[in-house]
Amino acid sequence: MNNFLWKIGGEAGFGIMTAGLTLSKIASRSGYHIFDYAEYPSLIRGGHNTYEVLISSDKLYATREHIDLLVCLNKETYLMHKSRLSQSSIVVYDGEEFSISENYIKVEMPFKRILKELQGQQLMANTTALAASVALLKGDASILHDIITVQFNRKGQEVVEYNKKFAEAGFSHIQNNYKHLIRPVLERRTDAEKLVLSGNEAFSLGSVMADCRFYAAYPMTPTSIVLSILAEWQVTTGMVVRHAEDEISVVNTALGAAHAGVRGAVGTSGGGFALMVETLSYAGIAEIPLVVFLGQRPGPATGMPTWTEQGDLLFACHAGHGEFPKIVLAPGDPKELLELTMAAFNLADSYQLPVVIMGDKVLCESHMSVYRDEVVNLGDNYHIVRGKTVNTPSELPYLRYLATPDGISERLIPGAAGVFYQANSYEHTQDSHTSEDAAERKTQVEKRNKKWQTYLHNDFQLPKVYGDFDHSDIVFVSWGGNKGAILEAQKLLQNTGIRSAYLHFTHIYPLNKETILQQFPKGKRYILVENNSHAQFGKLLAMETGMEISEKILRYDGRPIAAEEIMSYITHING
Repeated sequence: MNNFLWKIGGEAGFGIMTAGLTLSKIASRSGYHIFDYAEYPSLIRGGHNTYEVLISSDKLYATREHIDLLVCLNKETYLMHKSRLSQSSIVVYDGEEFSISENYIKVEMPFKRILKELQGQQLMANTTALAASVALLKGDASILHDIITVQFNRKGQEVVEYNKKFAEAGFSHIQNNYKHLIRPVLERRTDAEKLVLSGNEAFSLGSVMADCRFYAAYPMTPTSIVLSILAEWQVTTGMVVRHAEDEISVVNTALGAAHAGVRGAVGTSGGGFALMVETLSYAGIAEIPLVVFLGQRPGPATGMPTWTEQGDLLFACHAGHGEFPKIVLAPGDPKELLELTMAAFNLADSYQLPVVIMGDKVLCESHMSVYRDEVVNLGDNYHIVRGKTVNTPSELPYLRYLATPDGISERLIPGAAGVFYQANSYEHTQDSHTSEDAAERKTQVEKRNKKWQTYLHNDFQLPKVYGDFDHSDIVFVSWGGNKGAILEAQKLLQNTGIRSAYLHFTHIYPLNKETILQQFPKGKRYILVENNSHAQFGKLLAMETGMEISEKILRYDGRPIAAEEIMSYITHING
């Protein structure tokens, strides 16, 4: 099946997000792959909300521009998104509320009349619209009913049946009036079981699988939901989940938990991360492991809280005063985020330092299909690595900050009988006592710096190559959530006979100069793709390796880079 894009829009507070996610689940249970994407303003009620779901029998990595079915719960939805329609597009709308003169395939759905007849609130229109969509796409009504049952079961059977009644009204209206327009988009097909997984859910799941025992956060879009997810799982997992009063408290309590011996993590966005950087520096000198999930959004300051950008990369790499090692990772999709979250806890423990996992609004909040077996296999094959974390020192007297060849010394969990050490924010001797001696300072700086070299030698990973690198003149270079748009753009380019390759960086900082430069042979056309205005990864790459990329595709309007945008750039330049 070719890709099919469904989109719903309406006023905030009327169930747009619920309807969209439900369609994603219906498509997944029907055997299809999905990728979804939502847009919403920074408002509790009012404003314009949208949710789009791309459906295909093939693996999907990003959404696209052209809309095949647009569900308009108000006139504003139609006016704002009709530029993405074609004459083959279906528009579902309430013809008793507004009219459409353009030549699209029109499906009039009397939402208000149905609400009045069934004595429902305006919120119920989303259920009717969703059911009408399922009918138009030849979906199985029983799957929709099953999901409604699960969603509303806590509210009692009466509420479940009430919602099913509105769903049946939407489904029947299509069957009785528009049967000739039904397309087999959601017709059941056989495929292995898939999860509908967002980046936030992937981080949450990865943290549990990595045996994180303490998570703290102050809610901040786009990572807010992690707090709710982990709190909901708390009874099962035993993880301590803390909603703190501010980000300073968040990071200090998590660091305290890590010092006490458990794996600790925090989640935030740019403004919250700014409040954490002093403690990040503390973690650097005290050599305490910590995992930070940094979901980016457009800044500076409050910026655009519910939109997307990659503007915090250099901030994350250089956050904290003074020189100390940290590791920055940047997954490109939910599955990769799951993998790198699990890896981050091992890296933090092994090297006794902060690890920052970079996300963005699209990666954090969008869902994509991931085969359940792949997730299970990741868990089965994962091994917790705590490095030189010990409960009893191997030698006495115990030297917490012993200068070792790899820069890593034994980290004793507090509680060993008769063994004490300091873990404060001052420079120190090898036995942890405060010192301002020049020689001791030099020893400790060099000790900490050695961790970077050890990491680059043992655990740094080169960019993953997508496409036929050897036979491609065009090579995209990027990181993080741009992955999906670039992979989809490669498909479009391939269809026009243009071969391309893609270097996808996940291990962002530090970078291994010697091995990375080997990934950039001469004679290729390298194009940097980033969701910011300063080409931040390009600057980092030049700073760390000397490799400079002059050709760039940059977007910084709060929206994600689109595959068609990349395609248009290449064809325009080539043409």
